[in-house]
Amino acid sequence: MPGDPGADLLAVYDRALPHVYGYLLARCGAVVVAEDLTAETLMAAVDAVRGERVVTVSVPWLVGVARHKLVDHWRRLAREERGLRTVGGVDRGGADDWEVQLDALRARQTLARLSPVHRAVLTLRYLDDLPVADVAALLERSVHATEGLLVRARGAFRRAYGTEEPNDA
Repeated sequence: MPGDPGADLLAVYDRALPHVYGYLLARCGAVVVAEDLTAETLMAAVDAVRGERVVTVSVPWLVGVARHKLVDHWRRLAREERGLRTVGGVDRGGADDWEVQLDALRARQTLARLSPVHRAVLTLRYLDDLPVADVAALLERSVHATEGLLVRARGAFRRAYGTEEPNDA
């Protein structure tokens, strides 16, 4: 008879914690959000084990659950933004002394200023390197709608980043 599923989950989670937390932190850029989403990931894994909906818990499976929790987080943000419809000023970063590090920081800040749906589609497609069909499935959209969303999100990113050329289509 197999071991205690709860103990097995904890053993895998201990190994997976750096991967799950690192994945989330790199994509959301906020320690508190990454910590909350990491906790939500563990709770979802516990629910799946208790409900016997998963046979084997693994690090890749937990990272996949984390990806879904991140997409859910972005959806919540989008709903909140639609509900509030108040746009506040966002502080933009400055000096370009350390080019590579500042470019990465500026890109992260630019992503943070985008709408949650634009941030989600760009992150899933370009940071996670998922095919458009997989991005569409995660965002519960058609492939065609996701391709259009990617075009709009790239344009919004270029405008927010400040590098859009005048005749850039």
